[in-house]
Amino acid sequence: MNWDQLELSPRIIAAVRRAKLQSVREVVCLSSLDLQTLTGLSLSDVQQLLTAAATACRRHPPVTALQLQRGEYPSIESGLRLSVGCPVLDQLLRGGLPAGVITELSGESGAGKTQLALQLCLSVQYPAEHGGLNSGALYICTEDSFPIKRLQQLIREQPSLRSDVPPSLISSLHFSNNIYIEHTADLGSLQVCLSRRAPLLLAQGLVRLLVVDSVAALFRSEFQADDWLERNRQLLTFSSALHRLGQEFTTPVLCINQSFVLQRVPCSGFGLGQSGDGSADTAASPGDSDPWRPEQHPSQVRSGVCSPSAPRRPRCCCLEGGHQRSPEL
Repeated sequence: MNWDQLELSPRIIAAVRRAKLQSVREVVCLSSLDLQTLTGLSLSDVQQLLTAAATACRRHPPVTALQLQRGEYPSIESGLRLSVGCPVLDQLLRGGLPAGVITELSGESGAGKTQLALQLCLSVQYPAEHGGLNSGALYICTEDSFPIKRLQQLIREQPSLRSDVPPSLISSLHFSNNIYIEHTADLGSLQVCLSRRAPLLLAQGLVRLLVVDSVAALFRSEFQADDWLERNRQLLTFSSALHRLGQEFTTPVLCINQSFVLQRVPCSGFGLGQSGDGSADTAASPGDSDPWRPEQHPSQVRSGVCSPSAPRRPRCCCLEGGHQRSPEL
């Protein structure tokens, strides 16, 4: 883009050219202090420059929630949804998972997150009149191996689980042939999958659902606490790739994360990590048989992307059912 096309004073444009900044992308990637150093402009001038550059990079104008509700921007909110196959959950989700956006599914280990994701991998293969998208699914595993036995059980139970679908239609679908599985053990292989394999499958119409199980696992294993800057950068790259795929191909994206319960155990002394009242917060594993451990709750579904870069707190991050809970990060 030509700098003269931006709504800036000639003085600011001249300073930008003297600094040999070639594009608005270079500008928005620099901090205000760096821009002041390179251009010699004042802070107010730099803020004007950043605002103009950000406006030039923006693909869509700002949209309010009211405008989305009225359907004034169908390119952003298509209204297309993928049915879960359960009337109760579909009513809760206003029809199912929205296409073109990212939905996070989080909960304790054993709460049924993967089971719901597998059901969606089957639901997406049904025709539109039965809540599906008439296509397959891409399932990306980052931790455990793909639960093929559970998938086969769900396939066998489809006639009873989806009584709203004619049995002849269910028997004609080859469910397992339309689920593409990718195992990504590190962030590098995950980025390759999202930048090469996923776009190819989506462009060919072979898949219309992306599932990542789970998001935070790789960020926990590859980064230490001091690596927060690089972790943030990788998280932004990952989330941008998911957003781009979801919007470009009008595809639902499901990200799975695991949370755990904080328990309080007696401590003989006062040390680091304790709560200050003679007890310490510890993470309860799914196999613990502690009678004081709160019972598990169903998975919670909410829109957004998990943020492994969020500050870790010694206490709970949210309240659910009266119990203290914290994301497993």
